[in-house]
Amino acid sequence: MKPTPFEYVRAGSLGEVLSVLEERGDEAKVLAGGQSLIPTMNMRFAAPEVLIDISNVAEFRGIEVRDDVLRIGAMCRHVEVLNAPEVAKHAPLIAMAMPSIAHATIRNRGTFGGSLCHADPAAELPACVLALDARFNIHGKTGPRSVCAQDFFLGTYMTCLADDEVLISVDVPTANPENVFFFDEVARRKGDYAIAGLASQATVRDGIIADARLVFFAVSEVAIRADRAELALQGVPLENIDAEAICGAIADTITPFDDLTTSSAAKLTMMQVLTRRALETFASQGVAV
Repeated sequence: MKPTPFEYVRAGSLGEVLSVLEERGDEAKVLAGGQSLIPTMNMRFAAPEVLIDISNVAEFRGIEVRDDVLRIGAMCRHVEVLNAPEVAKHAPLIAMAMPSIAHATIRNRGTFGGSLCHADPAAELPACVLALDARFNIHGKTGPRSVCAQDFFLGTYMTCLADDEVLISVDVPTANPENVFFFDEVARRKGDYAIAGLASQATVRDGIIADARLVFFAVSEVAIRADRAELALQGVPLENIDAEAICGAIADTITPFDDLTTSSAAKLTMMQVLTRRALETFASQGVAV
């Protein structure tokens, strides 16, 4: 199939992007990498009347460190993020996740901000930015605003962006020596959508877990934190981590959804396996901190 007819605007400035969004409202869609939008248009699941190409707008580009924050532009291609030394140094969790995003061809065109705004529950990046407590820099007709990752994602393919707003960049707190990171997912083949995945970070001080975030994806309508398990880890010495108790807390609080090929029970088992791997990583890497 082919998409329905649409207008195409190659924006030259942020002001032009906002002007078209204000004028056309929900008739318009922002085009970044197009790796999700174009297929849905071809299948006529989406039928925008106008596409606003932001690839030539400087405000959406760049990766830089500002004080204790790593800022990643929404238009940064996945391959740019994958190869950026600033990301590897200051946001290791994102660097760990990037090779799992689709395939090289998709990573060459797909964008960091596009993946986040698409809000696919099986995507890796929403879980990562939630685990890292990132903030989203958004601009609309009323001016700029900043939103935390927890408030940005509302549901499957749903975000807090209004029709006249656009994501400019994402601010990620820079890592420090006390942080330990873990990322892994279960997929049928490398590059396929995840069946279940876990993005996690812990802060370890003097051999004790001061803070932990366990964020699962591909198991719910949005990336979801295992709050009770995180709470159970706080203040626990690394040598006293009770993996079975943590896995039990996850089972008590999160019921994964069934999908077309995998049952809720199977997903829960995968989540618990991933959790044990994460806890082993905390215990082994945290000792050296």
